Amino acid sequence: MKASDLIKIITQEQSSYLTFRFTDMYGKWYGIAYHISAVDQKTLEQGIMFDGSSLPSWRDINNSDMLLKPDLTSYCFDPFGNEGSHVLICDVYDPSTGKPYNRDPRSIAQKAEAYLKKSGLADTSYFGPEAEFFLFDEVRFGAEHNTLYYSVEDQEMPNKPGQNELGTTTGHSIDLKKGYTAMLPQDATQHVREDMMKYLIEMGVEVEKHHHEVATCQSEIGIKYATLTSMADKMQKYKYAVLNTADMHGKSATFMPKPLMSDNGSGMHVHQSLWKNGKPLFPGKSYAGLSETALYYIGGILKHGRALNAFTNPTTNSYKRLVSGFEAPVYLAYSACNRSVACRIPSVPDENARRLEARFPDPTANAYLAFSAMLMAGLDGIKNKMHPGDALEENAYDLKEGNAVPRVAESLESAIDALSKDRAFLTEGGVFDDDMLEAYIKHKKNEAESIRDTVHPIEYKYYYSS
Repeated sequence: MKASDLIKIITQEQSSYLTFRFTDMYGKWYGIAYHISAVDQKTLEQGIMFDGSSLPSWRDINNSDMLLKPDLTSYCFDPFGNEGSHVLICDVYDPSTGKPYNRDPRSIAQKAEAYLKKSGLADTSYFGPEAEFFLFDEVRFGAEHNTLYYSVEDQEMPNKPGQNELGTTTGHSIDLKKGYTAMLPQDATQHVREDMMKYLIEMGVEVEKHHHEVATCQSEIGIKYATLTSMADKMQKYKYAVLNTADMHGKSATFMPKPLMSDNGSGMHVHQSLWKNGKPLFPGKSYAGLSETALYYIGGILKHGRALNAFTNPTTNSYKRLVSGFEAPVYLAYSACNRSVACRIPSVPDENARRLEARFPDPTANAYLAFSAMLMAGLDGIKNKMHPGDALEENAYDLKEGNAVPRVAESLESAIDALSKDRAFLTEGGVFDDDMLEAYIKHKKNEAESIRDTVHPIEYKYYYSS
């Protein structure tokens, strides 16, 4: 699309505001809204400036100017803005060099796709994430030097059986781990998810399904797969729509992996496949109908799994989900239809849909970086013929301690340490670079150390009277 074409569309749609959106290294979406009277063809072609020093790990204050260049094909309606609000997703450029900024996640995703094509191994990568989330009626928390607490309330909770806004109860609640595909009246948020899907469609996201998930207060909306960068763009829209629709309904949505103890956490299972010249590369005659290429791709994911955790599971809370017995994988293994391992091969009715499902990521991940890192790991596996070995057919939760199966990282610190040592596969073709990785590692180390040094309320329970 040309800038002149978009100006015509904006005029026809009587747009009032145009928000230039971009993503930081940690997955947060930002925006600068322009009144349409200040937007012309030159603005769309040259981009707009912003202050990069105000974002974590981006630029120093003495070198803060950065450029947002909009992707004109990303133009979409913003159903949560004022009437006539629209959005353009942008790439971040360094104005001093005129090149994409090396710490811009979207530019990294585009470099990953370019590297894939240049490798000759494939020309297209498809990603299909399944991001779960929680919806609560009320959330309170505090973190001060003398106070540390959180409190979550919702009518679905077993201790709040169907309590509504009038304070009365209906008796309909959901027990821990018993919420999967629950129906009305136990599922108190079906109407909220239906609105979420409506708004996603208005934003140009193809939706497929929605349902209540396993945990109490937990939901999932299925959106159609897409190519890497396009899918990451859609994940930003997905989170935006979920958070804002919940707010419109007086609810609070969170993608925090483990907001409730003793119940399942939220994952972001990521389905992946490679294609070349319009043909799928993952169907074959090996295990579970996979090709050797697919097995090598899985081998790369498993080989670099602990380093990948730094991007796919980027919070300290992520590792409270990655524990045995809560439908989250602990072991870096693969199997057909086995939901207890890191990589599952789903049953499919059509061979063209043959794919793998990485089950360890969670929705706090920056989709641009997580998808790119997994693609780079899979390609490294193909190039170096990293066969994943025998599939793990048994329930991984039943494995005894001390077995030989490698595990995912146990904590954010261990994931960051793994990334520090295992990063060469990411820097192939200049997709990621050491400057970006070092900045990311430093920020996440500081985050983990801050949380590690914070007194935990349960320590009072265990140690106060000792």
